[in-house]
Amino acid sequence: MLDPKLLRESPDLVRAAIAKKHLEVDLDAVLAIDAAWRTQLQAVEALRGAQKSANTAMAALPKGTPEFVAKVAEMKAVSAQVKKAELRLKETEEKFRAAMLTVPNLPHASVPEGRTPEENVVFSLHGAHGEPRPHALPHWEIPGFEKLFDFARGAKVTGAGFPFFIGDGARLVRSLLQFFLEEDGRAGYVEVSPPIFVNAASATATGQLPDKEGQMYETTPDRLFAVPTAEVPLTNFFRDEILDEAALPVMRCAYTPCFRREAGSYGKDVRGLNRVHQFDKVELLKWVHPSTSYVELDKLRDDAERLLRKLELPYRVLLMCGGDLGFAQSKKYDLEVWAAGQKRWLEVSSCSNFESFQARRAQIRYRPKDTGKPELVHTLNGSGLAVPRVLAAILENNLQPDGRVKIPAVLVPYFGKEHLSFA
Repeated sequence: MLDPKLLRESPDLVRAAIAKKHLEVDLDAVLAIDAAWRTQLQAVEALRGAQKSANTAMAALPKGTPEFVAKVAEMKAVSAQVKKAELRLKETEEKFRAAMLTVPNLPHASVPEGRTPEENVVFSLHGAHGEPRPHALPHWEIPGFEKLFDFARGAKVTGAGFPFFIGDGARLVRSLLQFFLEEDGRAGYVEVSPPIFVNAASATATGQLPDKEGQMYETTPDRLFAVPTAEVPLTNFFRDEILDEAALPVMRCAYTPCFRREAGSYGKDVRGLNRVHQFDKVELLKWVHPSTSYVELDKLRDDAERLLRKLELPYRVLLMCGGDLGFAQSKKYDLEVWAAGQKRWLEVSSCSNFESFQARRAQIRYRPKDTGKPELVHTLNGSGLAVPRVLAAILENNLQPDGRVKIPAVLVPYFGKEHLSFA
């Protein structure tokens, strides 16, 4: 959530930010609700002042006198007016908060202009991705693929996009997760095993609500949401708390299964492991001092990149343009691996800085030593990493002429052998 003071004092700045993200928000309506709230607040304060004056005057009168009785009647009338005005004020305040939840975060000045994903900027490129690989196949076309990754039975049991991982397929997933978590631990992230269901307040704090209702699985009657990413429970760990300034940055990592409806997805992007409704991912999260948040973003991105380098996968880093930047992010990098069989890039991580946007919603603050007055932290997160597309890239890039897949050297200690066989 943006600072309401910023909206009041610099509405044109907010309009420009919304335009850069190519979003549509009725900012005039938000400002009108804010103006109504402030007018009502002044009226309530005036009535409270009149109530206090009448109470003082009544206290000075002898009880039972006509003047005292008249002042009691006046007090009752003013009290009734105060209650009605306070109720209207509360209703308007709730409307204003709901309206503010529709206003996106401001993009950082370094975010490039652009409307579509094609206008994202290639920030860096790593590894050979253009070399011919005569044996490469899309992973779902590798002979025997369905023996280890059973989409048909998953669809029977649950629905499309919920595959079974079997034998060495499940073993390779587990190996990747263990590798990710241990590497993240070495980088200074403290591992957390969080709940995989969250309440509406948690989803609102991170920006999933009211922006992404259609992408989440919701339970009834409890109205809990299956996590679309561990970002949601992790960020809310410190909701409504004040951190020690000396403890910043706080760094955590977590593995969870993730659940996304992916409504509207279609075409080649959803083949095989490219896009599924349940998948495994390790998330990296930081709560940082505002003065260091962009330095910490670079470090976070490098932590995610290091995993890809160790897996020896060709990848690139994209700096997202305004139109492809999320509702809540100020700046975002995407990491994409090269899938040799599909001859295309697959996103495996997004590394984002939300500045104080999530922290204001969640009221996560720190107490500066110099002033002692609590201030909002900045929150950052990134995937470290998402399993399915990393797995797809390993299968496609490391497919051997004999039909086996070479396991990256860093995974062999976890997987227990040097090749995955589909036989």
